[in-house]
Amino acid sequence: MVAVRRPTSARPGAHGIVHPDGSIEGWVGGSCAQPVVIREALRALADGQPRLLRISREAPSEARRGDGIVEVVMTCHSGGTLEIHVEPVLPSPQLWVVGVTPVCGALVRLGAAAGFAVTLIDPIADEASFGDAELVVASADISGLAPTSPPYVVVATQGQWDEEALEEMLRREVAYVGLVASSTRAAVVREYLTQEGLAPERVAAVRAPAGLDIGAETAEEVALSILAELVQVRRGRAPFVAAPGPATLVGDGSGPAAEQTSSDIVLTDPVCGMTVDADNARHLAEHDGTIFAFCSLGCRTRFIKDPTAYLSPSSISS
Repeated sequence: MVAVRRPTSARPGAHGIVHPDGSIEGWVGGSCAQPVVIREALRALADGQPRLLRISREAPSEARRGDGIVEVVMTCHSGGTLEIHVEPVLPSPQLWVVGVTPVCGALVRLGAAAGFAVTLIDPIADEASFGDAELVVASADISGLAPTSPPYVVVATQGQWDEEALEEMLRREVAYVGLVASSTRAAVVREYLTQEGLAPERVAAVRAPAGLDIGAETAEEVALSILAELVQVRRGRAPFVAAPGPATLVGDGSGPAAEQTSSDIVLTDPVCGMTVDADNARHLAEHDGTIFAFCSLGCRTRFIKDPTAYLSPSSISS
């Protein structure tokens, strides 16, 4: 309570806490004023904006109007005027950065400086290398992560596990999902996500390439462009829909084949021709008794659907 005009039982300095469920601790006015205060407090929690609430029996005056002022005519009020400042107290927005690339490192640093609670996720993540992150998850399994609010997610693995990460993130309620990739690569990833049964509106919500077009070249500049886009979304200024709703998945939900290690694995990706590191071969598929390694889940998926399209007659017969 910042100001009153009698008659009223409230006093300047009276205060209360309104919780997201609408319950209130404290006292900021009688039975007529309190529901209005709760309503505006819940709106402030939703939009993140403070406001000055003026409750009076008088009709709003043009002379008093201004940005951030909400005027309410209260006919059941005792006759005085209450002015109440409503200030939302929100947790830090959560930013999940997927990958260990230079862009990820820059985004962790800039995101933390901008007030985001940053979590870095990657199976080979080294906590010491990402000191600005509040949490480093050295695993692809994020089932145990329970954010207090829908996180902002940026995937920047340079193709190592873009598809897997995006599919997992789009199963959750998220505030934003961006992919650091070229437009060509992004189209391939979107095709994969669609074929895996993700709802079209979820696939369409993936921002790829992520970030505003500021002519970024260095890792820090790319991170800056992404962070600027996150601020747009957070402040409700984005010209696009970042999160149209929870993901809808169909199908049997089967995942990639279990990881195998064998000296007989073919380490040349038959789809794109890339050589796969034997120690880090994660995407494997068997065809006619031969195990093939792939650089990404996307290549593996395309191979499984039509192996003969990527194998020469000699490799098939072998």
